[in-house]
Amino acid sequence: MVEEARTASVQSVDRSLDLLEALAREGKPVGVAELVDLTGLPQGTVHRLLQSLQLRGYVRRDPSRKYSLGTSAVRLADAAQRAMVRSARPHLAELVALSGETANLAVLEGDDVVYVAQVPSPHTLRMFAEVGRHVPPHSTAVGKVLLASMPRERALGVVRRTGLTARTPATITDLDAFAIELDLVAFQGWAADEEEQETGVRCVAVPVGEPGAALAALSLSGPADRFAGGRTAGLVEEMQRVARAFADG
Repeated sequence: MVEEARTASVQSVDRSLDLLEALAREGKPVGVAELVDLTGLPQGTVHRLLQSLQLRGYVRRDPSRKYSLGTSAVRLADAAQRAMVRSARPHLAELVALSGETANLAVLEGDDVVYVAQVPSPHTLRMFAEVGRHVPPHSTAVGKVLLASMPRERALGVVRRTGLTARTPATITDLDAFAIELDLVAFQGWAADEEEQETGVRCVAVPVGEPGAALAALSLSGPADRFAGGRTAGLVEEMQRVARAFADG
């Protein structure tokens, strides 16, 4: 009986996490029927777990009776992000030592990319993406990597809302062309910003986390002429190695 109770308890935890992860992936209020489809859980189980999670503040229900992540989940996310930033610094420093360029860590908050950590290049001429700065995802390598890890329709929904504003003459401003760019990024496992956010600046980024579920993006940025030739391929290989080490803890 004790073992059965323990098994049932573990199953409830797993199912609760399934619900929270589904809400996080969707990024918008979701109804019970949709959560049933997303998780494969019985409707009665979804109702019961949502009630428990709502009591603890991990989900909230809006007037349309749809659910989204609650304040308790947000507090956990904030704490997790602070821990991630602390653990990222040695990995960013390693990338700077390998490349000589500025290394960044970025996440997606709502529809914006936010830079949450940085180690600057030792060069006098170097690029800065101010920590805490919000930028549009479509014109940045980090944004492309994070969008490419989402279900495609959700990613395109983000850029429909933010708009494909031309930041420079090189910015991709056509939705179909941007969808093709996301397919390429997902296939090759990295993204480039070819002077699309700022003229004269190039950036290369790789995802942190499992394919299709990036937690963050690591990037290197610098003057465009220092990324010339075949340098990018070698950088990407090192960046992917560092990203794996970072994700593995």
